[in-house]
Amino acid sequence: MNQHVYFGLVPQSARVWLPDPEEVWRSAELTRAFTPGDQVLSLRLEDGSVLEHRIDLKSNRLPPLRNPNLLVGENDLTALSYLHEPAVLHNLKVRFTDSKLIYTYCGIVLVAINPYSSLPIYEADIIHAYSGQTLGDMDPHIFAVAEEAYKNMARDERNQSVIVSGESGAGKTVSAKYVMRYFATVSRSSVQANVEDKVLASNPIMEAIGNAKTTRNDNSSRFGKYIEIGFDKKNRIIGAMMKTYLLEKSRVVFQPLGERNYHILYQLCASSHLPEFKDFKLSCADDYLCTNQGQCLAIEGVDDAADMTETRRALTLLGFSDSDQMSLFRILAAILHFSNVEVKAQSADSSSITPDQHHLAMFCELMGVAYQDMAYWLCHRKLRTATETFVKTLSKVSAVNGRDALAKHIYAKLFGWIVDSINRTLKFAATRRCFIGILDIYGFETFDVNSFEQFCINYANEKLQQQFNLHVFKLEQEEYMKEEIPWSLIDFSDNEPCIRLIEARMGVLDLLDEECRMPKGSDDTWVQKLYTTLLKQNVHFDKPRLSNTAFIIHHFADKVEYQCDGFLEKNKDTVNEEHINVLKMSKFDLLVMLLEEQETDTNSTSSTSKRCRQGPASKVHKKTVGLQFRQSLTLLMDMLNATTPHYVRCIKPNDQKAPFTLEPMRTVQQLRSCGVLETIRISAAGYPSRWTYQEFFKRYGVLVRQKDVQTNFNQTCKTALEKLIEDRDKYQFGRTKIFFRAGQVAYLEDLRSEKLRLACVSIQKTLRCWLARKKYLRMRRSAVVLQKHVRAQQACRFVRLLRWTNAAVVIQKNVRMWAGRRAYQRERSAAVTIQGCFRSYKARQSYYKLLYEQKTVVIQSWVRGWLARKRHQRYLAAVVLLQSCVRRLGARRELKRLRAEARSVEHFKKLNVGMENKIMQLQRRIDQQQKEHREASVRQSALEKTQAAEQKRLRGAELDALTKAHRIPSLLEQLASLHRELDAVGREKEEQARAHQEHTLKVRPHPTHTHYNCFVFVVAESQAALETNRQLEKELLEERAHYQSLLSEHLQLEERHGDLQDKMNRSSDVTLCCCVLQDVTRAAVDMPVLLKLQRKVKELEEEKRSLFGQLNRREEAEQEKSKTVNRAELDTEALKRQELESENKRLKQDLGSLRKSLTDDSGPLAPPKPGSMPYNVLLEQLDCSNEELEMRKEEVLLLRSHMVRQTAFKHKLHTLNEDGELWLAYEGLKETNRVLEGLLQDQGRAHQQEVQEVRRELLGVKEESGRQQQLLAQSLLLPKEAQVEACLQHEITRLANENLDLMERQEGQDKTVRVLKQQLKSYAERLEEQSTVSQIGIPVNITRKEKVFQGMLEYKEGDESMLLKNLVVDLTPRSVAVSSLPWLPAYIIFMCIRYADHINDEERVSTLLNSTIISIKGVIKRRGKDFETVSFWLANAGRFLHCLRQYSGDEDFTKHNTPRQNEHCLTNFELSGYQQVFGDLVIQIYQQLIKCTQDQLLPLIVAGMLEHETAQGVLGSMPASQRKRGASVAEEADAVTVETILQQLSLFHGAMRQHDMDQELVRQAVRQLFHFICAVTLNHLLLRKDMCSWGKGLQIRYKAWQLEEWLMEKELSDCGAKEALEPLVQAAQLLQINKKTPADAQAICAMCSALTAPQIVKVLNLYTPVIEFEERVSPTFIATIQDLLRDRSEPTTLMMDVKSVFPISIPFVPSLVVMDAIQIPASLHLGFLTRV
Repeated sequence: MNQHVYFGLVPQSARVWLPDPEEVWRSAELTRAFTPGDQVLSLRLEDGSVLEHRIDLKSNRLPPLRNPNLLVGENDLTALSYLHEPAVLHNLKVRFTDSKLIYTYCGIVLVAINPYSSLPIYEADIIHAYSGQTLGDMDPHIFAVAEEAYKNMARDERNQSVIVSGESGAGKTVSAKYVMRYFATVSRSSVQANVEDKVLASNPIMEAIGNAKTTRNDNSSRFGKYIEIGFDKKNRIIGAMMKTYLLEKSRVVFQPLGERNYHILYQLCASSHLPEFKDFKLSCADDYLCTNQGQCLAIEGVDDAADMTETRRALTLLGFSDSDQMSLFRILAAILHFSNVEVKAQSADSSSITPDQHHLAMFCELMGVAYQDMAYWLCHRKLRTATETFVKTLSKVSAVNGRDALAKHIYAKLFGWIVDSINRTLKFAATRRCFIGILDIYGFETFDVNSFEQFCINYANEKLQQQFNLHVFKLEQEEYMKEEIPWSLIDFSDNEPCIRLIEARMGVLDLLDEECRMPKGSDDTWVQKLYTTLLKQNVHFDKPRLSNTAFIIHHFADKVEYQCDGFLEKNKDTVNEEHINVLKMSKFDLLVMLLEEQETDTNSTSSTSKRCRQGPASKVHKKTVGLQFRQSLTLLMDMLNATTPHYVRCIKPNDQKAPFTLEPMRTVQQLRSCGVLETIRISAAGYPSRWTYQEFFKRYGVLVRQKDVQTNFNQTCKTALEKLIEDRDKYQFGRTKIFFRAGQVAYLEDLRSEKLRLACVSIQKTLRCWLARKKYLRMRRSAVVLQKHVRAQQACRFVRLLRWTNAAVVIQKNVRMWAGRRAYQRERSAAVTIQGCFRSYKARQSYYKLLYEQKTVVIQSWVRGWLARKRHQRYLAAVVLLQSCVRRLGARRELKRLRAEARSVEHFKKLNVGMENKIMQLQRRIDQQQKEHREASVRQSALEKTQAAEQKRLRGAELDALTKAHRIPSLLEQLASLHRELDAVGREKEEQARAHQEHTLKVRPHPTHTHYNCFVFVVAESQAALETNRQLEKELLEERAHYQSLLSEHLQLEERHGDLQDKMNRSSDVTLCCCVLQDVTRAAVDMPVLLKLQRKVKELEEEKRSLFGQLNRREEAEQEKSKTVNRAELDTEALKRQELESENKRLKQDLGSLRKSLTDDSGPLAPPKPGSMPYNVLLEQLDCSNEELEMRKEEVLLLRSHMVRQTAFKHKLHTLNEDGELWLAYEGLKETNRVLEGLLQDQGRAHQQEVQEVRRELLGVKEESGRQQQLLAQSLLLPKEAQVEACLQHEITRLANENLDLMERQEGQDKTVRVLKQQLKSYAERLEEQSTVSQIGIPVNITRKEKVFQGMLEYKEGDESMLLKNLVVDLTPRSVAVSSLPWLPAYIIFMCIRYADHINDEERVSTLLNSTIISIKGVIKRRGKDFETVSFWLANAGRFLHCLRQYSGDEDFTKHNTPRQNEHCLTNFELSGYQQVFGDLVIQIYQQLIKCTQDQLLPLIVAGMLEHETAQGVLGSMPASQRKRGASVAEEADAVTVETILQQLSLFHGAMRQHDMDQELVRQAVRQLFHFICAVTLNHLLLRKDMCSWGKGLQIRYKAWQLEEWLMEKELSDCGAKEALEPLVQAAQLLQINKKTPADAQAICAMCSALTAPQIVKVLNLYTPVIEFEERVSPTFIATIQDLLRDRSEPTTLMMDVKSVFPISIPFVPSLVVMDAIQIPASLHLGFLTRV
């Protein structure tokens, strides 16, 4: 791997690496040039010491060269010019300790160093930033690897795998957890949102049962796991499956010093005080042997009780029922008690257990087994021979080992059951398209004492390393073949011999299994077989010098010595069969189920052995642990080979867990063992540095002469390289890239630096000459100007001296007068003050004296009372003591008597021994029943508590919803009050300014101190007023933002409710209908009958509508044919119809108030009781309705008779005479009165019927309330899911009942309308018959006046749907003519509203407004991604809102109207409530507009603002990342520049202006878009190290200036968009400013006011020099910056909130358009509207 070859002469200042025993490698610099043949290197170390390094002549190995500073800190280690171990170590150290970067690429491997500190780089914003990005575009991150796997899976439809490895404490589990969280976040869908949560919820469960604290890690995984996350065709998670490997079972019964058992045991002990765990009778973890051996009961910063809550929450989420969870904890509690079972030795070969052991009794009680059986078989064992079976006693050691083996066996079975249960819950709900596997497996381990577990772990790492080497080698060779580069076979270290040593025939595992089958096999005999078989045959096997019980294996990472003690026992993993048999007799279902698997395996094995019949005593052999692990490892390798792997190597930087501290020795050991250095070696063996032709020319074009530049980049690069590098073997030309050997990039960098240095010298020479000449000319001109000004200054000074003399006299006079007066006033004020102080002092003295005496009396009274109470208590205690003594004496006597009686009945007890046994059996049965009763009562109480908590939570949620709903009006009122206060402050400020000006004009003081004091006073007042205004504006914005956030949440909930309702209606229409009919009829109905009834009802309704339509058409035709009816009678009928309609509306309102009073009582389900407030309200409303009806009847009767008389007199006055015509008129009047009386009687009867209907409805409401109460009582007894279903079913039933009632009511109203029409027709005919035949007709010439329109559009009732369909739903912005009036849809709808207001039809107004809102929301929901549509409806919705304000009649709005516009104001209805609704609609459309524009700008921002180089040059270019050069074919897409972004912004702005959107809304939208551009750009800048350079800062600043120029061009400079760009501008300036001295630190803190402290520190850490003349930011300077920023009171977030939305304000903008001048184009198809 180490390429230490020097090419010719090495200059004097070259730097090399020297080996060091402590730091591994140290940097040194050559003090004398090296030439081939030299035997000594003269070096100077970094501390200044001089060293002579002698070169080994035999090996001729030279110290490795150090990379240029430009390449130090690279994101990819393979991008380094010199690839060797010190370069890798130094690059990781610089990134980790100096730049605080924990991730680094190494080819296809991501190296992750544990920082031992929380970092803000895993938030959701970071996940979204990496989503969709190509690997290498951004800084190395675990999310980048996850995104690469996710993208490859989606694109190639190939399974992927992420292999996370490393030693304990390196952060494997956390890295795997972040990978899972990334997949759950980017693949989340609204349909199946809880699958991702369940996948993530498996982490806390597995950590609880499989992780433990070790000396190296507080949360070490003691097992390996492979999680397959399945995805469907839409790349959404549909399930997962987990596989585990080699659980460390020995930890259950033994922990080394300083370590703990599995977390779940400590969590259970910490939660033992909970009521559900009382039956377990647990105490603290220190009381149990299996948890206190490590003497480490707690972990710093970890709350076991809180973790237990999290574990139980995860278990619930994953489908573990309460009974399953209690069974699980019951087994764990039994294991805790079982570990404390004490075994006493009776002799060397026998032991026993005392019959009164509490812990064994608790174990038996929890497991449901007999105490005697378990105690017996713990100390005995059954042996079987060919002819007989006998029982053998066990020694104490064997009994303890058997106890521990049983505990380990139970825990392992429980662990497997939990994993299987999780897999069942996470099973794939649909067809799995692909999966991504996450392998979290243990790294290479070597300890002082290595046993069977370390052997298996290292064996697994050998297999993984072999797979990794083959994959890296394969990728390297494929790259050469794609580029058509001639290549030779690269040699890499193959660990196949070591693997064969372990798993081959007669290998370590095979010999171990063979020894386990021996009757008297032992660890010693097995080791001797290893020595005999493998010692001389395999170079990877060795024997220690001083031990005969150990062996050494040379692994790929290091040689490891294994102690053979316990290998056979751990490989066998045997459990006493009688222990299992005792447990199988348990009544504990879960325990029996856990043991079924073992019974099945045993039965299958025994049946096979019986078939073999090899002997009379054939044994049952189960698979050993080594064989099982080898088979599972083989399956894992097959799985990984069938997927595309992605590697994450976790590094533990130090053993002290110090944050950002890297120990070189520990790091190098892990780099060697995890394969990182092997990747470097394979890359260095070929051509590690690879550049595309364009990137090479861009970087090293300065080395090419102008005459060698050609139009073809490839040919130009070839010509240049042939002249720059003479050795042709040092590079190769591929199809798309140039391949370099190690060290050649560093050589080219030296040439480039030298070229730039010479260019700088030439530029400096010319510039200094120009500066010197400019300085001379400037000095000459300055001398002349100075002479002129000095002479003028002398004259001015003389004149000023004369003025000052006169002014001094005046000032002295005024000052002396002012000083005398001030001294007099001061003396007078002092005298008054002294008098006041003395008098107050005397008053206080007298007051304190009185107060002291009064408090003394109070204290005396309290003390005396206390003494009396104490004396009484002593007397009472003495009396109680005497009573207790007397009672004790009597009790003792009674006890003696009872003992005498007991002795006398002993003989009787002996005679009745059998009866006593029966009684004991009965008593035991009674105790068992009582125990079951207590358990049932406990479960019942838990269920009741759960129901009560759920009911409380639902009530709390309802109250919160009501509270939020009630807060909206209060917030609006506060907003209006703030507006009024702001206007008042502004008016007050103007009045103060006006008063001050008037005072200044009136009083002209001397222009000295007086004028200055007034000026200072005015300035102070103005500043105070400005500060008050700013505070009020800030509060206003906060309230507005809070309200709009609540509104957005409300809108999101509405959309989600609508989606769910649509889905429910589509999927379960038939089911809902069945449920409704079943609840209404309260009987079982057949499904076909229901469907037939539904179809029949629909057919009848359609037939009814058609008949009504035919009837209406015929009546209209007859009316057109009939003659004109008498006008007086028609007016009478119209008045009657209006009165009926008004009475109907009033009764409806009364009915609504009645229902409201019903629902406003103590509960929504409680019916009103007689005498209660709702009942009294009902009675009062009924009485008032009756009285009002009687009064209305009388008024209608009088009015109608008067109108009939006037009409008859008007039309028949000229025909009355003395011939009896007056009598005829009188008869007509009587006939009219009779008609009116009949109508009045009909109205009375109708009113009585309506009152009865109201009473029936009241009774129905009472019955419904009773049914709801009964349903609620029944639903509370159901589980949570059943409660939700019952509530939904009841709500559907209620809605169905209401729909049926409304249908019946509508049918009744239709019948009434038909009857009224018939009556109207008959009245018209009667009036026509009674009208006079002869009337005098005088021919008059009629002149048609010009029709004056009132600015209204008449439409028929029911045309709202057609109107909105043509005007909203089907309308597109392009279908509206460009020359037509702006905001035409808003004006048309408002003119229809004016017509409904004009005819006083409240129902039409509300229907049209609500339908308009629903239609616009539907259009925005369907075409929300079309910017033109959204902007069009935002403009029209805003204009409609302004129309509601402008024509509302409010003086604040109508003052802007013309007199003609004021005539068009609404007259009958006040629509202020709808103003708020349409304001919310405008906010919703505005938010959709911003989302639409952000979606279109997002792909352009990073490419245009960061990646594209506007100013091409040497200072702006930087070597491309190795990751970005990894592809064989460069992706040359269309370049996205800042001009592209500006063009898109211009399109947005043009569309908004075309639709005449309010200018204020346009300004706010532009400000929001500029904030989005700034946030996205800055976030990517903080995540990309290659973008943090001086040249990139210059380009970002230039692009920000272009955006500001666009704002000036569009006249939007004052909209706040420039301020929104300020964080990005300051970040660019931070990249360009000096960063060395403390003064620079002060300047940075003062300049970067818009950046947070973490953002400033992050930019400084990421700052990377592009050329040799730049320097990195020192850690000392960064520490200084952190100290200066520590006092900042601002958010400490790293990323800007991309989703943040500024609060929107909608100022009133009046329109100059008059309604009566609006013309409707024919293209809108609105011919059914009539202008009025």
